[in-house]
Amino acid sequence: MLYKTNVQKLNPAEILDTLCEGGSVAARLEHFEPRQAQLDLMELIIRCFNEDAIGAAEAGTGVGKSFAYLLPALHCAAHNNERVVISTATITLQQQLFGKDIPLVQQATGLNIKSVLVKGRGNYLCFRRLDEALREPELPLDGERDELERIARWAETSKGGGREEIPFTPVENIWSKVCSDADLCMGKHCPQQTRCFVLALRKEAAAARIIVVNHHLLFADLAARREGAGYEAAVVLPPYARVIIDEAHTIEDAATSFFSKEFSKLSIMRHIGRLYRRRRAQRGGLLVRFCSLISDGEGSLDTLVTALDNIRLAAAELDSPALDLCETEGVYRFSPNREDGGANALYSAALFPLLNSLRKKLLAFTAMTRDFLELLPEEDGENSVVWELKVILRRFETIAGICSAFSEYRERQHEVMWIERRGGQSSDDEKGQWAVFTQSPVELAESLKESLFSPNKTVVCVSATLALSGSFNYWAIRSGAAMTQEKLLLTGCFPSPFPYSRAVLLAVPDDAPLPDEPEYQDFIDHAAGRLAAASDGSALILFTSYQSLRSAWNAAQPELQSLGIRCLKQGDDDRSRLLQTFLADTRSVLFATDSFWEGVDAPGDTLRLVILCRLPFRTPNDPVFEARREAVEKNGGNPFMELSLPAAVMKFKQGFGRLMRRSSDRGVVAVLDSRLIKKRYGDFFLQSLPETRTSFSGFSGILRDTEDFLFSKM
Repeated sequence: MLYKTNVQKLNPAEILDTLCEGGSVAARLEHFEPRQAQLDLMELIIRCFNEDAIGAAEAGTGVGKSFAYLLPALHCAAHNNERVVISTATITLQQQLFGKDIPLVQQATGLNIKSVLVKGRGNYLCFRRLDEALREPELPLDGERDELERIARWAETSKGGGREEIPFTPVENIWSKVCSDADLCMGKHCPQQTRCFVLALRKEAAAARIIVVNHHLLFADLAARREGAGYEAAVVLPPYARVIIDEAHTIEDAATSFFSKEFSKLSIMRHIGRLYRRRRAQRGGLLVRFCSLISDGEGSLDTLVTALDNIRLAAAELDSPALDLCETEGVYRFSPNREDGGANALYSAALFPLLNSLRKKLLAFTAMTRDFLELLPEEDGENSVVWELKVILRRFETIAGICSAFSEYRERQHEVMWIERRGGQSSDDEKGQWAVFTQSPVELAESLKESLFSPNKTVVCVSATLALSGSFNYWAIRSGAAMTQEKLLLTGCFPSPFPYSRAVLLAVPDDAPLPDEPEYQDFIDHAAGRLAAASDGSALILFTSYQSLRSAWNAAQPELQSLGIRCLKQGDDDRSRLLQTFLADTRSVLFATDSFWEGVDAPGDTLRLVILCRLPFRTPNDPVFEARREAVEKNGGNPFMELSLPAAVMKFKQGFGRLMRRSSDRGVVAVLDSRLIKKRYGDFFLQSLPETRTSFSGFSGILRDTEDFLFSKM
């Protein structure tokens, strides 16, 4: 462990004073208002540093949590020369911390601590791969060479090589050919080592004491260290022993995503296209270039291409029955507890021979290619073509391993295997659909404990939604923090200073049909549009399914459009552009699902109404969540009370939190799910919210109350 012995304790009074009236940081903040909750939060974080503890803090919107953890982090780095890693879930927060908050704190305190923002390697250009892409002998696809040359011109003057610096948006499949890739990195053997953006960033990170990363990059580093790289050397990141995790409510999902493995026909075809492609009489790809290095290259190439065609055919044959299994739900989970009958049983049984066939063909190709690699002259062993070829072989072997895991799903009780349909929006839209095979861990608490909480001196986790009725048990158990018996766990809830009791109306129609009743969707279609019209737009309407969203949008759009209210729908554009359009038009209405329940910051008149159409319980077709429910039940627990309800309340709090982003904001949160006031468990949701005004009446009543609240003079 990277533990220093002579550590200087942080001085709470000195640090807290900077954010009191007249303090050095407070003086630089426009419209500064003293916030006791912010000072209390910072005091807890200082304790975590001084007592080598784990911290879990829920800080309501407006508390100012970033300054509450940045000040202790910078003081720790300055006084003890210790490195602190700050991890966030969103790019927006990373950029705010690195570009705005950290420089402000540095200037105010005089703590000249070097900080660096580190993103995943795929965000940075690789000069070697760019050079090779430009020198590929075969004809490029239409426009590909022009785009590569534009990237090359930009790279010559770029300081950091980051994708976000490019003045245009590069096509994804072209960027993937030229971006940095850990598996493809030639390290000290690279001919472009002196120009390498990633190497320059690593040197910068090694000299820094504050490193800002995203959760995925943090988990990549933690996984490598736990698997044997150790905690005292540089791996993905330089060594560290203090970690701050913002947006910590997402760490279980982020870790699940990182530790999952997947493949699809599409991903296999991309690898095949990189290995070999033919356009008219011209042949290109890694295999063509590789076979030019060995004797009897032409014959070897024909043999390898035949094996590659076998993989292509096997992947295509597997895709069709996999899509049939997904049916209308769009997902199918393999479970020993699932008793299938009829068509599903036939499709499932047909799938395993096809998975085995694909596995065999992948391994036959990799074995054959490795045999040819043995024929290479020694001086060609460091050839970049060989490096890239070996990477694709390893990826084929990983896919073969996933195929095996699916066939062994009954024995793999700690993993979940599932297929998801991607592409077309519905089962009726077959064009452009493909199946994705995913292998995910069921539980991650033990892994997070061993890799994150136990090895590091201090781990501080903060979020606007981390506790349930003041208790951190649910989050601590799911994240592994509760398993770390040898460390002190400090917790605290720090309420928002915003005036919810006079600025927010919580409206729930008591005459709404329950979600399992046939009239429910018709009610949503009617109610969402009427409420959005009553608020004159400026509304975010959140759904738990895209099917419900589409139905409500189709019903509401004609009326709202006739009123001059622009209707935006998730899926019509990428998330970032859709959000920018919504923020720019203060009368627009955005219909959205899962990803928009959090991370939307729309202050002022941009957002006056948030509609939560349904309590956000996870759907039964979420394979990982269902496997976790079964695990709780198997251990004698109550999956609804221990998992489903807490997860839904957390998500509900995130959706509610979209409304108030500034102390001057004012608006309505309408929940169109009457279970909130009709079911006993509705109290869990209500108790999780700050005190607001309420309107619990028939729909006509909440419609009137919404309009009065928004437009009547105070």
